[in-house]
Amino acid sequence: MIGRISILALAAGLALGAPAMAAPTAAQVAAAAKAVQPKVVAWRRDIHEHPELGNQEVRTAALIAKELKALGLEVRENVGKTGVVGILRGGKPGKVVALRADMDALPVAEKTGLPFASKATATWEGKTVPVMHACGHDTHVAMLLGTATVLAGMKKDIKGTVVFVFQPAEEGPQAGEEGGAKLMIQDGALDNPKVDAMFGVHIGPGDAHQLNYRPEGFYAGADRLTITVKGRQTHGARPWAGVDMASVAADIIQAINQIAARQVDVGVQPSVVTVATINMGLRQNIIPEDLKMEGTMRTFSPERKADLIAKVQKAVAAIGDRYGAKAEAVFSQPYPVTYNNPELSKWVKTSLLKASAKVDDNAPLVTGAEDFSLYAEKVPAVFVQLGGRKADVPAATAPANHSPYFDVDEAVFETGVKAEAFMALDYLEKK
Repeated sequence: MIGRISILALAAGLALGAPAMAAPTAAQVAAAAKAVQPKVVAWRRDIHEHPELGNQEVRTAALIAKELKALGLEVRENVGKTGVVGILRGGKPGKVVALRADMDALPVAEKTGLPFASKATATWEGKTVPVMHACGHDTHVAMLLGTATVLAGMKKDIKGTVVFVFQPAEEGPQAGEEGGAKLMIQDGALDNPKVDAMFGVHIGPGDAHQLNYRPEGFYAGADRLTITVKGRQTHGARPWAGVDMASVAADIIQAINQIAARQVDVGVQPSVVTVATINMGLRQNIIPEDLKMEGTMRTFSPERKADLIAKVQKAVAAIGDRYGAKAEAVFSQPYPVTYNNPELSKWVKTSLLKASAKVDDNAPLVTGAEDFSLYAEKVPAVFVQLGGRKADVPAATAPANHSPYFDVDEAVFETGVKAEAFMALDYLEKK
């Protein structure tokens, strides 16, 4: 009788078109994320100790490709120069979702004192510079490899395809090069298979395990600012016989700060213009002929961007004229605002709550910029922040991304892996 009932039940299930395989459960994902956590930590420490600058991520890319191939994924290398794309085709037909991690480090001398701290150097725009993963991209790579491991173990139960995008040069290529998301897109990172939606996670100094985002504009748009001044060289003892470049630089910085704080309404929307480098001269008693200053502008609308560009260019040219020099401000390498698709943003909170009890879906605007924004112009996307501050570090003094002291609580990697896995799986199930 038992055998007969079982056979009838099976037949009834088949007749009703019952699925042969169930979607991965939240408990299964959580268990898999916990199991892979030690490997994620090991990957992160290895990558952190061996950082590489944008478009130079050869060792990192080789490690990624090796791990993805070991999982049985289809792997495309040398995408967007050093990028890697892994493709996991699930056991059921469905949509295509992509997850992205950036790979590049920064020209920063590490001061964390970690046992796996970087001692690496590299060449950047003609100079030998120290290299550090000061923005957390080492953790992004490690977490996405962890997510690939989790999802590869559930391949037969996945409804659709997951594309893992490991991108170089998010911080921007050096002068004269192309790179980053723009080049990844040109090289087909979102094609074959055609991606329907995309998600990304970025670590930062927020509360550990906190996941936050906001619909629509989230991260600022960014433009690189380059100011060049051509003056007249003279002896340091006779500044009146030439153009005092130090005074020109000081006036330009003061003018830019005044524009950003006094000539635009920062109550309507935030914006930032920063001069970060000043290069002039070779000797203490020679006023040089040339001055170069570089910085960044952050805005959240085309109107504010156009207004600031016009004001800065007008002020810089006028200051040059006043000193008898030729001064010019050029804006380049634009990144658009990182835009979170409103429809995806509505349901993604439920996915994130499976990963962490601390989720904020109305996070403040972030004046940092991300070239993830370029993917979001091509496909619906959501970008999420993951807090990684250690418990013994006060929030007020926590080193921010790009600091030589930037470090994170490695326990949050498990949360990041779960967040990526749940966003991908839930999207495929819903679609």
